[in-house]
Amino acid sequence: MADNGDEESQYRIKEGDYVVLKRGDIFKAVQIQTRKKVIFEKQWFFLDNAVGQLYSTTFEIVSGGNLQPQTPKNTESSSDAKEAGTDNRNIVDDGKSQKLTRDDIETLKEQGLKGQEIIQQLIDNSSTFKDKTEYAQDKYIKKKKKKYENIVTILKPSCRILAMMYHGREPGKICHLRYDTLSQMLTLANIHAGSKVLVFETCAGLVLGSVMERMGGYGSVIQMYPGGGPVRAGVESFGFPAHFHNMLHDFPICHVNALLAGTLDTTAKDTSSADSKQSNLATEEGETQPESEQQGSPEEQSMETNTGTDDGQDQEKEEKERRKEAKAQEKKVKLEEKRKKLAAAAALLEGRNADGLVIASRFHPCPVLMGLLKFLSPSRPFVVYSQYKEPLIECYTKLREHGGTINLRLTDTWLRHYQVLPNRTHPVLLMSGGGGYLLSGTTVATDHSKPAGPRRTEEPAPKRLKLTDTVE
Repeated sequence: MADNGDEESQYRIKEGDYVVLKRGDIFKAVQIQTRKKVIFEKQWFFLDNAVGQLYSTTFEIVSGGNLQPQTPKNTESSSDAKEAGTDNRNIVDDGKSQKLTRDDIETLKEQGLKGQEIIQQLIDNSSTFKDKTEYAQDKYIKKKKKKYENIVTILKPSCRILAMMYHGREPGKICHLRYDTLSQMLTLANIHAGSKVLVFETCAGLVLGSVMERMGGYGSVIQMYPGGGPVRAGVESFGFPAHFHNMLHDFPICHVNALLAGTLDTTAKDTSSADSKQSNLATEEGETQPESEQQGSPEEQSMETNTGTDDGQDQEKEEKERRKEAKAQEKKVKLEEKRKKLAAAAALLEGRNADGLVIASRFHPCPVLMGLLKFLSPSRPFVVYSQYKEPLIECYTKLREHGGTINLRLTDTWLRHYQVLPNRTHPVLLMSGGGGYLLSGTTVATDHSKPAGPRRTEEPAPKRLKLTDTVE
């Protein structure tokens, strides 16, 4: 029974969880916090009443910004028992068919009418609603529901939902990566539990979080990041448990050449020892200078003891010195932690036995790909995403010239939504122009003992011997 309770608790909303709010085709990622006002689609509300409810529950926003689970009652009352016309040829959109004005609708809202009741009032006061066809009536009702219904659905974060959220709200943050292309990346890279995966991405952590979700907390993920530090805004939105972050390691991509040359560990130790020496010298000077000043002359010491203002100044100096020492200690601790993390990530990379490579960034992928391929084991997949095909064509040509890879494929994806309804199934008119391009392949072991030059000279050797035999 305890196991069943634990399993059921995974599907219930808890305080501190990261959730995704959904209304229509619009998403927003937030964290459940008590008495925190959330603004979503020009409406504000509190998420306190959502704690303890199941995920994918639809809530209605009532007075005071509180959430109330929506009860399925009279959901299709507006469309039932309605007369419908044969066609819309005689309907003229002159703006005079609706008797209710904006002020009337606002007064209805102030009276406490809910969204469904306001929609019913709009239908009753429309002079052309009965003349519309059944399809036009359904379209009208759906349009008004989006505008006047105060409902919101709380979803559990996943890579598909977050990809749709980013692509709909801020596609530039994720390099216009579509969720179908993301799913192909995870499949082509063979992401699974227990593997060691290298990830280089500048998509706000969406690709990194998707890889971690697919691995389920087992294995190791090494994030190769550019700049000052890794960006993990998208990873936090997933709301992973604590043990998921234990498999995540960071490594700056600027140190890849040093790691391949075997000089990374010595330089890291030297810099840390130099920093510690400088900090030790600073602390020694800070400790010796006040003693020397106190031992300078007895007259100065007597003057300092006699005046109370000087005592206050000495206390302020001591407090400042303590603050400086505390800051120096914090810097030491941070540098030591950073060095340990760098050493742990370097130890994972030194074996050059990674199981997969995923690249999705705004930078040119060719130098990054050629450098990180050296850390993969033979017969391991890799995949590179780019919004444009020209950089991937250059990568394709470079890999063919360099060797060491097979099954190179440069592909793009086609995605189109369909409306599936009785007697009106057809493709949706508006669709995404493109989902980007993918370059995928597999690494192979290369024999560097025999270079390519002598192999060419060895080929014509038997032919020369045959010629000498015929002459003899």
